[in-house]
Amino acid sequence: MEINDIRNLDSVPSPSLLVFPGRIELNIRKMLTMVGGDSTRLRPHVKTHKMPEVVRMQVAVGITQFKCATLAEVEMTADAGGRDILLGYQPVGPNVERFLGLQERHSNIRFSTMVDSLEIVRAFGAAGKHVSLFVDIDCGMHRTGIEPGDAALELCRTIRDCAHLEFAGLHIYDGHIHEAGLAERTNAHKQALDSWSGFLEQLRKEGLEPPVIVTGGSPTFGHFAKLGWQCSPGTTLLWDAGYDSAYPDLDFEIAAMLLSRVVSKPGGNRICLDLGHKAVAGENPLKKRVVIPGLPDAVPVMHSEEHLVMEVPDAHSIEIGTAFLTVPWHICPTVALHDKAHVVRDGMATGETWSVAARNRLTKM
Repeated sequence: MEINDIRNLDSVPSPSLLVFPGRIELNIRKMLTMVGGDSTRLRPHVKTHKMPEVVRMQVAVGITQFKCATLAEVEMTADAGGRDILLGYQPVGPNVERFLGLQERHSNIRFSTMVDSLEIVRAFGAAGKHVSLFVDIDCGMHRTGIEPGDAALELCRTIRDCAHLEFAGLHIYDGHIHEAGLAERTNAHKQALDSWSGFLEQLRKEGLEPPVIVTGGSPTFGHFAKLGWQCSPGTTLLWDAGYDSAYPDLDFEIAAMLLSRVVSKPGGNRICLDLGHKAVAGENPLKKRVVIPGLPDAVPVMHSEEHLVMEVPDAHSIEIGTAFLTVPWHICPTVALHDKAHVVRDGMATGETWSVAARNRLTKM
């Protein structure tokens, strides 16, 4: 999509986040198709978009189970119509009580959270309230979770044996798998599966068949979609330049972009855009932060808080104030930099905005 394909952008300030509901809908439909139309096989992650409107779009087609990274996301999802919400992050400190309080206020919604620590399991048990717990299994990422084995088995037993706790199942995230080649990714996926398949048999022998297994993210969504477990892709809803270039087998639409304008021409072949790392995620190397379709030969040379300096072969022909559509390399942290998104429907910026409601970690609790 080129800048000239969108009408009424003159009314949108820059830098701004743009969302394309038509493309989001196509991505939701593709997610459903990949699991054979069975919405119960999907538990999409909301961390990518953090917007109630995107949750409502999924609820409208029968998707009611969601996964969240923060309590603010949990609350936003509950208010937007989610009916089965997993906090995919072990709560600690005051967040244990905050989670319990949220559960009390939304008694018509099923809440669960994941745990990998006996200490946290006991804290929930001591609260004397019903809590649904998924055991977080480390299948190779080594970020969170407990290794499959005797300690994990004891954790599952402890949950089962506590009167107030429910063993909801296993949460297994393979975020370490980034192989671009499909064959290599398939092999890495198989290795991750092999790392915990024996543990699954161990649980079954103990009479601890997991009621639900929540698996994978976006890169391995296509693999887990062929199996019988719940899938929790997130980036698939908005997509981004990083995944689009790495995973051509996952044919999702770019459904969010950034609007940026030239604010200076500092000489030579350089132009400066108003797209600093307060507007687009800056955790990747300089050449992997944003793609500008209208400037295919542009090379980033400097990125600071409010400025992105690019070298382009025809800088002399680009006027100050010229607008460009840009595609973030990593959409999830980029969305979190914006408090709202400007809506583009049928090739027009409508003037409507969607709140990025869950970027604020301070909830109503």
